[in-house]
Amino acid sequence: MPTGGKDPKISRNPFTDDVARALADEHNLQQFVALFDAADYGLRDIWETLVVTGRRCKEVINLRLDCIGRYGGFPFLWHDQTKVGNLNDGVRIPDYLFERLEQRKTKTLKRFEEIHGRVPTRDERPKLALFPSPLCNANRRKALSYGHFQMSFSAWVDILDLGAVVAHQARHTMATKLLRHGASLAHIRRYLGQVSDRMAEHYAKVANSDLEDVLQAVWVAGPGSASPGELLSGNRPLTQHDAMALALDLSRRSTPAEGGLCTFQPVVEGGVCPWNLDCENCDKFVLSGADLVYWRRKQQQWRSIAERAPDDATADYLHKVFEPTARAIDGLERALAGMGLLEEALTLDLRRPQDYFERVWSTAFRAADLARLADEPVDDLTGAS
Repeated sequence: MPTGGKDPKISRNPFTDDVARALADEHNLQQFVALFDAADYGLRDIWETLVVTGRRCKEVINLRLDCIGRYGGFPFLWHDQTKVGNLNDGVRIPDYLFERLEQRKTKTLKRFEEIHGRVPTRDERPKLALFPSPLCNANRRKALSYGHFQMSFSAWVDILDLGAVVAHQARHTMATKLLRHGASLAHIRRYLGQVSDRMAEHYAKVANSDLEDVLQAVWVAGPGSASPGELLSGNRPLTQHDAMALALDLSRRSTPAEGGLCTFQPVVEGGVCPWNLDCENCDKFVLSGADLVYWRRKQQQWRSIAERAPDDATADYLHKVFEPTARAIDGLERALAGMGLLEEALTLDLRRPQDYFERVWSTAFRAADLARLADEPVDDLTGAS
């Protein structure tokens, strides 16, 4: 039967930096073992595997003995992502975690030998749990209970006074970090498995909000300026902290344009462009870090056109026309590289249609009204409000 009251399912946020540091601190991890895993059944190994791989708690707790292996020299972890017993989903893991789980395998095998006086047979090994329960489990096939790990973890968090923190937030933290390092939502879905659209959007919102502010604050002169690609925020590359501080001020001094930002104040305040939106030849047009992918695509198109030119003279002319824009792109890339954000800018396309067509996107009509207008004579529509 469904539970009464509000829906108990809530969206979990990633760990804050302070919480993440506390849960990864070596002294705190040793305390976790000393207080809640004195018999060494692997609670710390479970927790560290959750953090490193982003798996669900039950996927890690229910790992089998032969869940790890090297393939082509790379360490892999095999687990059941399907929840129906198919141990055929493999993810890359670091050597540190591989060695830790290898040591856990040795401990589990040693305890099996202590109980049975022999090593497990070839048929028994695939069925053995990596983290076997110590209760009523002579064949060592039953894993530790999910409740036991959760109770121990919650008690440890209470001792550290970290607030309402749950182990599942490690999964959200992993997804957010992957996004910040350039992984797409498609890759996140494939790696973490069964991520809903709502949760994927939540990951993206958390991961990109601060990065977008930084990239938007990196300005270089546009192709129509006297010095295309010149960094407009000073003679030195911005740090991420400096860029965050500039983001609010810059938003008041510009308005989105196709492929960049317009800094002509009458247009920023809502006026009509006196140059008929000829942004690429306007000295009031600037490129930001959020526009790099857009201009990279343009650059590829221009090069393709020049390569298909009928003669060398035409190709040289096209290269000459595109040269100021190429300088602007190079300057933008240098600025982003100086901040350590070039790879992130190349993987995130932050220019959305809503930026240019906000009024169009925010204007809605009832379907019934549109159907009625479609049936009215044309002359009647001219006077409709």
